[in-house]
Amino acid sequence: MSKQYETVIGLEVHVELATRTKIFCGCSTAFGGAPNTHTCPVCTGMPGSLPVLNKKVVDYALRVGLAANCKINQLCKFDRKNYFYPDNPQNYQISQLYLPICHDGYVEIDTAAGKKKIGIHEIHMEEDAGKLIHDEWEDCSLVDYNRSGVPLIEIVSEPDMRSAEEVIAYLEKLRMMIQYLGASDCKLQEGSMRADVNLSVREVGSEKFGTRTEMKNLNSFKAIGRAIEGERARQIELIEEGKAVVQETRRWDDNKEYSYAMRSKEDAKDYRYFPDPDLPPVHISDEWIDRIVKSMPEFQPEKQARYVEQYGLPQYDAGILTGSKKLSDLFEETTALCGKPKKVANWLMGETLRLLKENGQEPEDLQFSPKHLASLIELAEAGSVNNQVAKEVFEQIFAEDVDPEAYVEEHGLKTVNDTGLLEETARKVLENNPGPVEQYKSGKTKVLGFLVGQVMKEMKGKANPAAAGELLQKLLSE
Repeated sequence: MSKQYETVIGLEVHVELATRTKIFCGCSTAFGGAPNTHTCPVCTGMPGSLPVLNKKVVDYALRVGLAANCKINQLCKFDRKNYFYPDNPQNYQISQLYLPICHDGYVEIDTAAGKKKIGIHEIHMEEDAGKLIHDEWEDCSLVDYNRSGVPLIEIVSEPDMRSAEEVIAYLEKLRMMIQYLGASDCKLQEGSMRADVNLSVREVGSEKFGTRTEMKNLNSFKAIGRAIEGERARQIELIEEGKAVVQETRRWDDNKEYSYAMRSKEDAKDYRYFPDPDLPPVHISDEWIDRIVKSMPEFQPEKQARYVEQYGLPQYDAGILTGSKKLSDLFEETTALCGKPKKVANWLMGETLRLLKENGQEPEDLQFSPKHLASLIELAEAGSVNNQVAKEVFEQIFAEDVDPEAYVEEHGLKTVNDTGLLEETARKVLENNPGPVEQYKSGKTKVLGFLVGQVMKEMKGKANPAAAGELLQKLLSE
C-alpha cells in the first residue's frame, strides 16, 4: 500500500504599510516614480545618516496585531540583520528579532471541515530593501532605491496549514482584515503584499516535521496555489526515491510551473543580529493601545450582519459586498446618494464583478465614482434609459468614469417616450410580420418577445421594452 503524505505549511507574509513616508526618513513611499527619486541619505545608507522612527508605522503594526488577537510587547526594540546584498544599501536591514512588537496571535479561517485557527507566531516591523533591475540587453544589473526603507510588517504564522486551500483562505482573511484597517492596500501585483511559503511533507500520523524549503517570488494567489502543489509533489518524489530534501530557499517560476534552488537556507546566527545602536527602544503605553482599540473599524462579519438588517440584503449579497473593503465602500456611498440598496448591490455584484473578471482586475483597482453609478441607477429607474443602454453606459463608467447623464445626452441614447411614434412603429412591425402575428393569435404567446425585439430594432434600442410589449399586446387583441 502506498504511503499517505501530509503537507505542513507556514507563511511569512510581508505587507507594505500605507504610510505616506518611509519608516526611518521623510521620503515618499508612493509606488512608481522614476528610479532613485524617492531617496535621501538615510534610505540610501550614506555614512553618518541616522534613522528616526515613523510613529505611524507603530500605529499600523499595533492595529494589525490587535486585530489578529496578538499579545503586544509594550517594550520592543529594533535589531540589525547583517547581510551584504546590492539592494540593501547599509549592508544590514533594520528589523526586529529579539522583541518583536506582536506575538502569539491567531486568525480564524473557514475550511471545508469548518472553522480553523491559524496561529501567528509573531509580527515584526522592518524596512524594505531596494529593487534590482536586471538589464538583459546591457548584461548588467541596476538598482532602484525608491523601495528601500518602505515600512513593512512581517506576519509569521505557525506551521498550521495543511493545503493550498487553507493557505489561500488565510491570505484572503489577512488581506481583507488589513484593508479594512487601512494599514495597506495589499496589492499582490504591486508587491505591497508578498508571501514566502515554508513547506515540508511527512507521513500521515507522524509527529516529526519533515525538512522544509522556503519558496519566494509568489505574487498572486493562483501562483501560490500552483507553487504549493508543485513543491509538495517534488518533495514526495524525493522521499519516495530515498533521497533527502535539502533545506533551502527556492524561487518559483510561474510560467514554467517549476521551482529551482536559489541558496541554502540561512539561520538566524548567519545574520549576526544585534540591537540597533541608533534606535532607542519603543515604549507602548496602555493609553496608546486603548486608543488603537477604540479606533478599530467595523470588520466584515459585523458589516455583513448590518447590511442584512439595515439594507434588507440577502446574506449572500452582503457576504460578497463586504468581502472587499473597496466594494463595501462603493456600496455604502452609492446607496447614500440614491437610496436604492438592492439596485446598487445588483450593479456591483453583476456588471462590476463581470467586468473585473474580464479585465483580470481586483475590486481595489476600481476607479469609478459612487456619484456616477448612483446617477445611472436613477436614469434607469426613471425609464430615461432602458436596461440594455444602461449596461452599455456602465461599461463606459467602469472604464473611464464618465458622467452618465452627459454621455446619454451626447450619444442620443435616451429612451424615446413618444407614444405616437411608438404606436406607429408597433403597427408597422405587426404589418411586416404576418407569420408571428398569426402564431401569437393561435396561442403561441412566446412570439411576443420577437415582436418587441423588432420594435426595439426599428427604434434603434431607444424604446422602453415594457411599454412596447404592453402596446403590442393591446394592438394584437384588437
